[in-house]
Amino acid sequence: MDATNKNVAENGRDISIFTLVKIFFLSLIGIIMFFLSVDIGGKETILIDHIASFIIVDLRPIAITLILLIMAYGAFSPYVTGKYQYSISEKIFSVFKMIGLILGILYLTGYAPEWAMKPDMLPFLFEKLALSVGLLIPVGAIALTFLIGFGLLEFVSVFMEKLMRPLFRTPGASAIDAVASFVGSYSIGLLITDRVYKQGKYSHREAVIVATGFSTVSATFMIIVAKTLGLMGYWNFYFWSTFFVTFAVTSITVYLPPISLFDNTAKDPLPEPPKKDKFRHAALLGIEQYERNPSVLKLIWANLKDGLAMSSVVAPSILAIGFIGLVLSKYTPIFDWFGVVLKPFLWMTGFEDASQYSGALASGLAEMFLPSILLKDADLSIRFITAVTTVGSVLFFSGSIPCILATTVRIKIWQLILLWFIRTVLCLLMASVAFRLGIGMGWLG
Repeated sequence: MDATNKNVAENGRDISIFTLVKIFFLSLIGIIMFFLSVDIGGKETILIDHIASFIIVDLRPIAITLILLIMAYGAFSPYVTGKYQYSISEKIFSVFKMIGLILGILYLTGYAPEWAMKPDMLPFLFEKLALSVGLLIPVGAIALTFLIGFGLLEFVSVFMEKLMRPLFRTPGASAIDAVASFVGSYSIGLLITDRVYKQGKYSHREAVIVATGFSTVSATFMIIVAKTLGLMGYWNFYFWSTFFVTFAVTSITVYLPPISLFDNTAKDPLPEPPKKDKFRHAALLGIEQYERNPSVLKLIWANLKDGLAMSSVVAPSILAIGFIGLVLSKYTPIFDWFGVVLKPFLWMTGFEDASQYSGALASGLAEMFLPSILLKDADLSIRFITAVTTVGSVLFFSGSIPCILATTVRIKIWQLILLWFIRTVLCLLMASVAFRLGIGMGWLG
């Protein structure tokens, strides 16, 4: 037997050691790209973020050209293909994408009105969201080939099944989504979710759980939130509090409507892992997936096309919806009215006069960073629960919601708003408990 392709025969089936080694090294590329945080030029983040940042900063003319082409494709394609006629939501988002393209052009040419050119308006939305997320998605799509294309997903699912299934009602493979979202960003997590859902390995309910429960902003952006709210001195406690609150809330919402009402039938679900000999079972699943794959280049091209398609929806939608949300928050009382529903729960936190901040916290539905800007001078208790809640609520119209709607995972806008409300309420209550724990243990204050 050739030493480079040694086979270990077990129960009539062969496990190719050489194939396992290939799977390991190909998947290792994806793991390094998505999960290894490195410091380059004083910025510590994952490699795909460094690559996207390099394009944006050092190749800015190319980055601007690319994002405008992507946004133009997203804005015009529904009208060219007739897709805008498919449903009311398609018509609405087709309009938003066109508005987003126009806003991007106005910003870049300097023709936007002065009030819209303030740092926390179009400059923030274009530079920090539309441009960065719009280019991060296709870059991440290429790296995604190595993360889930060669059997790692199937391998991990076997060992994580016992944790993910009872806690979150999702298969073990969803652990990759959860970590990618928290370490990378919601756009990367949703890219993985959409790809796995298309493969039939997630049911509709499982895909919704992953999309609305794990796909929050990255740990890198959490640093920005912590800096804005003056919490960097308590970074470790804040990070782990947010981590546990976010996933604890998800473990509750999966058993509540509307999530509990979604269909739970997957087209091609991963097989139930055996109680014994899990490594062999995981290895065989990984090998089977690897052997079914087309060439690496074909996989990369397929993922890149999906990434560009998602980016063409997300980038202009983020700009348009985020801008409208910021305008409503700054110049109308709509979020103060909407925030009334949060007042009873803020009162339940027990913090003095907490209910007066309901409008600021409700503005997080428009843009998750807004409450941090509005409450940066509040008491420590309010700043802490704001920092935790804005991350743990996951859903917001300037980013994650357009990303979710750009996937093939069907969910209505009213259901997303309902989920935002449920998650926000639970985050407020859990964050208040975490704050008291931190004070009691001397970790805060």
